[in-house]
Amino acid sequence: MRLPPYASPLERLWHYLFLLICGMVFFFLIMPILIIIPLSFNAQPFFTFTPGMLALEADAFSLRWYRDIFTNGMMAPSAEFGWAWLHDMWTNAAWIRSLRNSIFIGICSTLLATVLGTVAALGLARSEMPYRTLIMSLLISPMIVPLVITAASMFFFFSALNLTQTYLGIILAHTVLGTPFVIITVTATLVGFDKTLIRAGQSLGASPRVVFFKIILPLILPGVIAGALFAFITSFDEVVAVLFLAGPEQRTIPRQMWSGIREQISPTILAVATLLVLISIALLTTLELLRRRGERLRGLAP
Repeated sequence: MRLPPYASPLERLWHYLFLLICGMVFFFLIMPILIIIPLSFNAQPFFTFTPGMLALEADAFSLRWYRDIFTNGMMAPSAEFGWAWLHDMWTNAAWIRSLRNSIFIGICSTLLATVLGTVAALGLARSEMPYRTLIMSLLISPMIVPLVITAASMFFFFSALNLTQTYLGIILAHTVLGTPFVIITVTATLVGFDKTLIRAGQSLGASPRVVFFKIILPLILPGVIAGALFAFITSFDEVVAVLFLAGPEQRTIPRQMWSGIREQISPTILAVATLLVLISIALLTTLELLRRRGERLRGLAP
């Protein structure tokens, strides 16, 4: 925002000082994330910049750690590229197997969290809903309670149901953690929702199902998609619940990265982290586009 022409010298000084402070805070927050990107191209198995990298020598940079994502754990990584090589990679590569688990668990838990969170938000948005504050507090409690406590509680509860070290148990755990994000985003979307549209549809003879799919859902769709993306990110990034509940077959990307740090120090972790940063940027860009679309639909933006 530009300063008005009548601003005093002191106001101008504070304005530029404020911009400098904001820039320093942003730099402090973003640099630990950005620093891993050049380090992931290190030709040497180090987590620091080598003299060759600092001198921008071509031999100091390599894609070996990105290739290791696809070949680590393969039976024959040096075999000729073909269907046999692809099958070996898809079946045996540790990082690819973890990626498959993360995507499968993330999609399943996101679908469940989106359905449950949307239904809960629609119910909480009704003025005649009793004990709305109490119910809302209970539904978003997984965001407030320390995650290690939630994961430990899930472990003891799921153990009695024989759901530990199963895909179903991990999916249910991630659903619990992702549902509050859907509830919050859909509830925020419903704040500006015109409820007279529902009564207009009902007065014209539309059934509740038609009213929901033809009137309500199209208008709250940006909030639903945003909540689903938050739920997917939560599932894709979750490691504490996986440490408590997952077995060797349910190892996800965060669990694989944790093992890579604890068991074998490899810059492959930096390559995976770089890819995850790019995925996160893409998801955040999608969220911003959906937010702007939602504002336009509600008439809050031109």
